[in-house]
Amino acid sequence: MMRNKVTFILTLALLLVVHSAWAQKAAVQGRIYDAESNESLPFVNVVVAGSSLGTVTDEQGRYFLTGLTPGFIRLKVSFVGYEEVISPEVEVSNLKTTYFDVELEKSNTELDEVTVSASLFRKTEESPLSLKNIGISEIENSPGANRDISKVIQSFAGVQSTPSFRNDIIIRGGGPSESRFFLDGVEVPNINHFATQGASGGPVGIINADLLREVNYFSGAFPANRGNALSGVFEFYQVDGNADRLRAQASVGASEVTGTIDGPLGDNTTYIVSARRSYLQLLFSLLELPFLPTFNDFQFKLKTKLDAKNELTFIGLGAIDKFALNLDLEEPDAQQRYILAFLPQNEQWTYTVGAVYKHFRDNGYQTLVASRSHLNNSAYKYLDNDDSSEANKTLDYESEEIENKFRYENTARFGQVKLNFGANLDFVTYTNSTTQKRYYPEGVLDVNFDTKLNLVKWGIFGHASNKVLGDRLTLSLGIRLDANSYSSSMSSLLDQVSPRLSASYQLAPHWSLNFNTGRYFQLPPYTALGYQENGEFINKTNDLKYIQADHLIGGVEYRPRPNVLFSVEGFLKKYSDYPFSMRDSISLANLGADYGVVGNEEVRSISEGRAYGAEFQTRVASSNNFNLNLSYTWVRSEFDDKNGEKLVSSWDSRHLVVLTSTKKLKRDWQVGLRWRYVGGLPYTPYDLDRSSLIEAWNQTGGPYLDPDRWNTRRFDAFHQLDVRIDKAYYLDKITAKFYIDIQNLYNFQNQDKDILVRKQDANGQFVTTDNGTRYVLERVENTAGTVLPTIGIILEF
Repeated sequence: MMRNKVTFILTLALLLVVHSAWAQKAAVQGRIYDAESNESLPFVNVVVAGSSLGTVTDEQGRYFLTGLTPGFIRLKVSFVGYEEVISPEVEVSNLKTTYFDVELEKSNTELDEVTVSASLFRKTEESPLSLKNIGISEIENSPGANRDISKVIQSFAGVQSTPSFRNDIIIRGGGPSESRFFLDGVEVPNINHFATQGASGGPVGIINADLLREVNYFSGAFPANRGNALSGVFEFYQVDGNADRLRAQASVGASEVTGTIDGPLGDNTTYIVSARRSYLQLLFSLLELPFLPTFNDFQFKLKTKLDAKNELTFIGLGAIDKFALNLDLEEPDAQQRYILAFLPQNEQWTYTVGAVYKHFRDNGYQTLVASRSHLNNSAYKYLDNDDSSEANKTLDYESEEIENKFRYENTARFGQVKLNFGANLDFVTYTNSTTQKRYYPEGVLDVNFDTKLNLVKWGIFGHASNKVLGDRLTLSLGIRLDANSYSSSMSSLLDQVSPRLSASYQLAPHWSLNFNTGRYFQLPPYTALGYQENGEFINKTNDLKYIQADHLIGGVEYRPRPNVLFSVEGFLKKYSDYPFSMRDSISLANLGADYGVVGNEEVRSISEGRAYGAEFQTRVASSNNFNLNLSYTWVRSEFDDKNGEKLVSSWDSRHLVVLTSTKKLKRDWQVGLRWRYVGGLPYTPYDLDRSSLIEAWNQTGGPYLDPDRWNTRRFDAFHQLDVRIDKAYYLDKITAKFYIDIQNLYNFQNQDKDILVRKQDANGQFVTTDNGTRYVLERVENTAGTVLPTIGIILEF
């Protein structure tokens, strides 16, 4: 049935190609305005970057450009008294006029002073280094990513990719739980389907590329208004709905079908809505894989301009996920038996809805953000999947995280000084119902509790920046203070003071020195805050604290042309008060890149660690649509073991190399490639003695790691080549895009940890020893890697 649907879509698209006339009449229009006051700017020069095609805004600040070649363009905007900018990318087509507004910031640079030309790779006064901008074409056409922003992120310096098909965000040797995500200014706790509770990852991203305009990725120098992060901050910005007429788009991707509509609601309001449905369950069933995932998601944005000084935006993002086991497999092999025995069945849903109100004044604007996020995560497991008796249930887990957030910000400019200050107040409800037996060397621990934890979090922040020495030196100083009602150890703002200082000195028109240092705090996961033993919040009794990370970053940047960037950065992160598992004797900094839950156990704030290294990056975005992103990261990551000695962490990859390049050819063809190299990651051998015990194995359905040999082994290096070919048809009645994406082109076989399975006799019975107290275990070699081709179709009409 799926094959018939794909054939129908292809046939329809080809018929439209045949019966449509070619034309180059793409157009873009919009408004140029002051970023602080929102006032329209008349007589501004607007030019298509890399061309001589341009215009000037009218008295209402509006511009209109037509006769454009369809595809992705940038606008170069300049006006006396304002910083020259090159806009984020925008796609234009014959199908419709694209609406695109551009904001300008005031400049006090005198004519005889050194000036900085506009660059495609922007940086802010608050964060002059460790900031990367990701454009929409990089998201749309990135090889190996299948339009998944969570995978596109892995192409950038300092971000570690893994051989598995997961989107864990691992930055500069930090754990997967150390990043925070914002969608149009609204914090979104989860951006991946089948998310690991207490961490960041999952196999598929929730955010739909159709709605994205650009992404800012901070690996350091975090703005003070973005709290609770230790390694990364991601700001996702969405497009506005079409202001002219109703527009629709449909696409078939690697794992899902997507529909998007947008258009106007009156004169001053636009909307855009999308929904996706996966067909992974059907594909995995046909391929006889042992697990059957299904996901659905939605996303929307509604923006209304109340008047010239006030605007209101509503956003929403949500997902419904179901992870079932394929118990109908006939004669499963050893790997399939292992997965069926170990993985639980899981259901998860999550959503975030929020409102952003902006009020503009002459020298700045005020922002009020209100949002609600809700995660529901449940899982259950029966021994050998025999659900005939409740006595066979080894795991019964259900948890909810509800956050109601309010944030106020005031942004203003007084001469050369830019000031941002505000406060946030969050109301949290966390529930957890866990029934599970866990085996430890000292015996079986019965984990059976019901938690309902109500928590209030509050914080204040301020950030000021100024340009001195004839605009050569930009200084930025920020501070935030955070606290919450969980315990006396975390209830005082003065115990979590987060100062940060950044500086950027322009050595010459194309050279700059950049520096940042700061202290950052992050609240441990709610799973740890709400964990109970014998009716007691044991981690509260253990005096659980905020996690602390101190950053020191320095770098040099060279921008010989607006579309070329070379940068080098060195970094050091020192961690303290990291939660440490009292039963497994490991820092939680090593966990999170797997399915399940992180933190639902007894922990203490006693672990220390560090991550340090250097990044080298080259980026080229030429006017003839050649793009290059080459990065090399050398990173070391270490955390305390149970004896207080430093051991390599699970993210100590040492070497990361990523080369991503795309080239647009004639007649709207495009080719691209991505090659990744990740140094071998450390791993922990199995505790065979403990794993073979029947009492121990039956609690988890799998083997146990040996905490006495934590991360004492290392895998071989991983590398992979992904290629992609795109073809676009920009027609009068439809825009049709087709792509083929081939991951792991040369079929690299990645080394993975061997699988341990229980030996069976000819009758299918498990073989035991030591008077029936131990299973006989067999080791099965485990490698991963296959050539994975994907065909995608996108139709816009």
